[in-house]
Amino acid sequence: MKIVRVEYNNDRFHGILDGKQVHKIDGNIFGDFSKGEESFSLEELQILAPVSPPNIVAIGLNYRKHAREGGSEIPKRPVIFLKPTTSVVGPGEDILLPHMAPDEVDYEAELAVIIGRLTKDVEPEAALDYVFGYTCGNDVSARDCQLRLDVQWARGKSFDTFCPLGPWIETELNPSDCKIKTVLNDQVMQDSNTEDMIFSVRELVSYCSKNMTLLPGTVIMTGTPEGVGCARKPPVYLREGDSVQIKIEGIGTLENQVSAEQG
Repeated sequence: MKIVRVEYNNDRFHGILDGKQVHKIDGNIFGDFSKGEESFSLEELQILAPVSPPNIVAIGLNYRKHAREGGSEIPKRPVIFLKPTTSVVGPGEDILLPHMAPDEVDYEAELAVIIGRLTKDVEPEAALDYVFGYTCGNDVSARDCQLRLDVQWARGKSFDTFCPLGPWIETELNPSDCKIKTVLNDQVMQDSNTEDMIFSVRELVSYCSKNMTLLPGTVIMTGTPEGVGCARKPPVYLREGDSVQIKIEGIGTLENQVSAEQG
């Protein structure tokens, strides 16, 4: 089932996507809900980021080939960092090159996990029972801040618009075997499969839940595969006017344009 979050006449709501029709949901997707009688054509709606998350927990270096392309050792446990909720944008919204760091902004295709209910201290065997669904994510990163200026990840991952999510939530997906791609201006930059993850979605949800309580709607960004811009020779960074597509098999395509921050 595909669940989309939309806006219509200043009203924001979740709906069940059926082809090109969206059936408005009655109730709360993180509680009891059902398909309502009211429906809309997808073309008359503005598609939003599929959730407004209470937290965004992100994982670094979680694909074997990505760790190797950056010269890093394979981590023995998940590498956790956080992104602010103010970094979230939806499909079709611009990724902004920030005034403070416009020159080395990079893309990162990621499978994003959406937690469905209060999750604390769960074991891997039960972890997927706490997952509501999955969407496409882009962990946009200012590499100069992350790798050279600050020598830690917080600021470089946190600028406004640095967490595009969408286009919708897929509730029925095998997260361990999905093709994942980044297409930049019609050129494939990342082309991998979640099979290359070091830590599976089960392991990540369990590990994160033993470090912190995961609230309903929490997003876990599960890491990016090889092919990031900063590892290329020469490096490839986002520029004004670029188009970035994140494609995940079984979910769909998240597309955002790149522009310069104004003001």
